[in-house]
Amino acid sequence: MGTFIDGRTSQNASTANSIAIPITLLNTPQLFGQIGLNTQGATGTPRVLLKGTISLQIPLDLVGITITIVRGTQITDPVVYSATSTFNLSLLAPQVIAFSADDFNPPITPQLVYTAFVSANLLGTIRVGPESFDGILVSD
Repeated sequence: MGTFIDGRTSQNASTANSIAIPITLLNTPQLFGQIGLNTQGATGTPRVLLKGTISLQIPLDLVGITITIVRGTQITDPVVYSATSTFNLSLLAPQVIAFSADDFNPPITPQLVYTAFVSANLLGTIRVGPESFDGILVSD
């Protein structure tokens, strides 16, 4: 088991239906979480464990939602995780997406920054909360 080095949380919305942020551009990533992990004391092989949730109200049409996590601050930075989900049209309640990702042996810099983005392929998708993104850094 590795040694815990640092952990951080980005809590954009803590409860259900506490925000109403529309996704207004098709297939354009929108930031919903960002963390910075201090790497001081990391030795051996570092590993970053990331997880989070996001809740969305989707339109009554087939919609694909993509979650992308990058190591850095821009969508053009190295992708650590990306997944697309297509949602059931018969559900009128907000849809909750939970995700888990790992970054094995990232380069050790004074601080590792990770950013979570969400995009939709259909207008009418609204971020409603909760939204949470967190990660920990462990090393040998």
